[in-house]
Amino acid sequence: MKVLKNRAASFAIVAVVYAIATACGIVSYIYLPFDFRLNLLLADVIATVATFIFSLIFRNASVYDPYWSVQPIVIILAFAIISTPIGWAQILCMSAIFIWGIRLTANWAYTFHGLEHQDWRYTMLKETTGKLYPVVNFLGIHLVPTLIVYGCTLPAVFLLVNAPAMATVNAVFFCVFIAMSVGAATLQGTADCQMHAFRKRGTGGFIRDGVWKYSRHPNYLGEITMWWSIALACVCAMPHYWYLIVGAFANTLLFLFISIPLAEKRQSRKPNFAEYKASTRMLFPIKKKVKPAPEETNA
Repeated sequence: MKVLKNRAASFAIVAVVYAIATACGIVSYIYLPFDFRLNLLLADVIATVATFIFSLIFRNASVYDPYWSVQPIVIILAFAIISTPIGWAQILCMSAIFIWGIRLTANWAYTFHGLEHQDWRYTMLKETTGKLYPVVNFLGIHLVPTLIVYGCTLPAVFLLVNAPAMATVNAVFFCVFIAMSVGAATLQGTADCQMHAFRKRGTGGFIRDGVWKYSRHPNYLGEITMWWSIALACVCAMPHYWYLIVGAFANTLLFLFISIPLAEKRQSRKPNFAEYKASTRMLFPIKKKVKPAPEETNA
């Protein structure tokens, strides 16, 4: 337990865990005899199982937290190495995902206090699910996010494997969506930096400036926009693979029906949440018109 309280030691442990998980995934992919899509899916699941085992050993589901941002980088880099040739479209798509992944991983590292601490959502799930928590832990905290990010990353994998030639119009829209993905990552980074500064001030309440002025979850908006942009960019390059948008769709459902409701439930414990909710939009940072309260009349 003393080791887990040490931040540097915890970083080292997590690094070793992810090295082992990555090795398990790569070896599995190499020796599995199926199509690249199924090989990648199974290898991803095996790497997740390895991470899950370590989360049990350390009694902390937050061991999985960096997986969300590390997984796409490892997958895209591996396919870039084995795929030839790599054209300008593949380089742009890879760059956007690397920008997103490196930024999100850096944000995790900034907020990581050591393996003694666990994400409040996991602790809440443990308290509410009781004996079912091991199942919820594996399926809900580990496996489902892995499958969703796998689906989000798959369009870029197809782009690397196929290296398609694009018509001019398709290329223009491809670049527009890639620019949107970089913009989405920038929005996330801006939102995170502003939130860190707000928490340092220690004023409490709700953050009401910057990109948070009119939106309650601009960071989640950035995450949703990121993967829709990547999916649509790849569909522009490969229109016959239109169904690859399913990953972005699943990611959107995850945030709309799980992540955002959990965050809102926690925020609702603060005073004046109803007023805050009424005056800000859930995602889009657009000023919201607040209806004035009806005037009281004397009978």
